[in-house]
Parts: sequence; structure tokens; C-alpha cells
Amino acid sequence: MSADTASGDDDLKERITNFLRRNFPQIQMHGGSAAIQHLDRENGEVTIMLGGACSGCGISPMTIQAIKSRMVKEIPEIETVHADTGMGGGGHDEGGMSPSFPGETTGDSADGDEGPQAPF
Repeated sequence: MSADTASGDDDLKERITNFLRRNFPQIQMHGGSAAIQHLDRENGEVTIMLGGACSGCGISPMTIQAIKSRMVKEIPEIETVHADTGMGGGGHDEGGMSPSFPGETTGDSADGDEGPQAPF
């Protein structure tokens, strides 16, 4: 890696960090953190890891989606943003828990007890 590439990466990392601080102050205000986990300048990809209070926060998926959509618009070198909370369900459709609603069937059990019926 040449010195120009290294200084370019440092400049890009600084702009990404400033973007996160400027556009998402609520992350830090609510006890969370956002850090660049991986940067591939050549392919225009960055991986952001949300930590602290973001892990397990119900709004994290919306924050991740906002980061993904806004960063590619504001930082031209970035074409793809990967972001996660490290909890297995943050922003990705793999693993994690999904919300369930009363009366919803998941197909786990064909004969499962649904519990008491509502009086209406």
C-alpha cells in the first residue's frame, strides 16, 4: 500500500466517522457507538458496527437502514454499506428474532395451544 493510498484511506475514514457523528448523534446520545469495522476503498465498501446500547435496541434496524441509504448519497467513494449490531439480526435477514403478534401462527407446531380466546 502506498503512502497516498494510506492517507486516502485515513481521509475517507475520517469523513465516514464525521458523517456518522453529524447525521446520527442519537447513537452516542443513547449510549451506543458506531465504528468502522472494515473499509475497502477499491470496491467502495464499508462495514459499520453498531455497539453499546445499539445492540438489542429495537430501533437499530431503522438506524442501520438510514445509514446505508444516506451514506452512499453523501460520500461518493462509498457504493455499498454493510452495517450490523453484532446481535445476529441487526439489519440482515439472517438469524435473530422477528416480532410475533397474537394469533399469528409460525408453523412450529401443528397442534399448538393458542391460549385463551379473546372475548370479542
